[in-house]
Amino acid sequence: MMAAPSVPCMSGRAMSAGAETSFRRKVRGKLPAIRGTRPSVHNGQLLVSSGVSALDHILGGGLAVGTLLLIEEDAYSTYSNVLLRNFLAEGVVSGHEVFVASAGEDPHTILKNLPEPLTDEIPKQDDHKSGKRSPGLGDDAMKIAWRYQNLPKMESLPVSASRFGHYYDMSKTMSPDMLQTVKTHGFYLPHVTPLEGTYGSSSEVSCDYLQLLQCIQRVVHQGGFDGSSPQTGQKNILRIGVQSLGSVLWGDDICSDECPHNLHSLTRFLYALRGLLRASLSVCAITLPAHLIQNKAITVRVRNLSDTVVGLESFIDSQRESNPLYKDYHGLLHVHRIPRLNSLTADVSDTKDLAFKLKRKIFSIEVDKHN
Repeated sequence: MMAAPSVPCMSGRAMSAGAETSFRRKVRGKLPAIRGTRPSVHNGQLLVSSGVSALDHILGGGLAVGTLLLIEEDAYSTYSNVLLRNFLAEGVVSGHEVFVASAGEDPHTILKNLPEPLTDEIPKQDDHKSGKRSPGLGDDAMKIAWRYQNLPKMESLPVSASRFGHYYDMSKTMSPDMLQTVKTHGFYLPHVTPLEGTYGSSSEVSCDYLQLLQCIQRVVHQGGFDGSSPQTGQKNILRIGVQSLGSVLWGDDICSDECPHNLHSLTRFLYALRGLLRASLSVCAITLPAHLIQNKAITVRVRNLSDTVVGLESFIDSQRESNPLYKDYHGLLHVHRIPRLNSLTADVSDTKDLAFKLKRKIFSIEVDKHN
């Protein structure tokens, strides 16, 4: 039998610690310390909050940096705009750089109407130690689905940008002073001059989407979010919010024609955008009027090109609006796709019975007990 290799003799302090071996613990590279982010407990991916804590829990902790969230709009775009504004407001509170694009509403107006962050949302540690009970938010508290209902009581404290996730008062707008603390960018289609020779041509990417993509690329490159010109000082995240992409206001006809002229315009844009996001410290949320898209094959392709897909179904003007079983809710939340990063497949949520309601202050997501 071959003898085991001998271990060199060690003396002094090293000897007392035991014999040294060739084994070395593998140390993974540390994620950059960026405000408003945290690593996923599942795969270590850097996460940001969606602006709705209940949605963060449903999606596995938050939105991964470098990914695309697709929000399929409700019939009147009421609640999808609430989610988009919360996503953007979270970026402002966290000190992230914000990019807003729209074809129907001026980005400056969208930013001025962002909800105000609640100050009474930070757990008080001393009260837990002393046995005192912190005052709660009462009926305005965020109610979180199934096993996430047990949240710590909250007290009134200043908003902290270093926290992960905040709550927002939907009845108030954010102060202009807070908006001025972050750098913002806007893309308003009516103010953009069409590119010559592209609009209405046989090009498969319409000029509207092309100019939007170029504008996003400029902000990513000039801000150093892709590493081409590294950010000086503390690293930061770029949050991109796009309102009602694919609607007729963008010059697209997928919502008005079953055989649209620009059949692959939107999907090619999303393919290019997702590639840009993957190589940068950026995260994007897009609202899409999926219920208006005539060709359902386009809807399937759009979902496949998005990392996370949630759909909102409003009870306004529907049979459920007058149904007493749904009197406590304003609509249903459908989780169509959850990202499985670094994999060829995507995860599908096993929770289908989610409902939402917009309270006086907070957008709440709960389990629909009637399904």
